Parts: sequence; structure tokens; C-alpha cells
Amino acid sequence: MTIAEAQQLVDDWIKTTGVRYFNELTNMAMLTEEVGEVARIIARQYGEQSFKPSDQGKNLGDELADVLFVVICLANQTGVDLTDALQKNLDKKTSRDATRHRDNEKLKS
Repeated sequence: MTIAEAQQLVDDWIKTTGVRYFNELTNMAMLTEEVGEVARIIARQYGEQSFKPSDQGKNLGDELADVLFVVICLANQTGVDLTDALQKNLDKKTSRDATRHRDNEKLKS
């Protein structure tokens, strides 16, 4: 699936199942909540925190998909073409960081 296809799929889902987009502020709050759920799993799976019974059954892939869904909702409702935006962002990073990471002593093995 391409990014454009994902944006269209989410838009179709919103219009047929979700009724309408939540407003941008609600979606921003939801994005924050979903990122928090990703952080919770990462902290327990890769960090030093232990899982609580309420954490059982949480799936990192599912939570990341929740984040992606809300990001796509925000892009759709604000008119952002994520394919174009991502390409421009990668171009910017490539130009800006052409040698930055390669020359970073902290990243050398």
C-alpha cells in the first residue's frame, strides 16, 4: 500500500464507518494519547519497567498503526499530501545532514 492509498483508505473509512473526522484539536489529543501508549509498550518491552496486568495483550504494531491512523486523519483534514511531505522532508534531511551523522563520533562503533 502506498501512502496515498493509505490516505484514501482512511478517508473512505471515516466517511463510511467513522461518520466524520474529529476536529483537529481532538485528533491532536488522540495522537498524544496513542503516542503515550507506544511509549508505555517501549518502556516495558525495551526499558526497565515491568509489565502490569493491564499491559498484557498490548501489541506494539497495533499501537503504531493507531498513531499512523491519527497522523493520516490530521493530514487528510488539513490538506497535507503525505507522500509529497515525506519526500520533501527526506530531501531536507539529506541536504542538511549529508555528513552530520557519518561524522558523529557518538555513532561510531
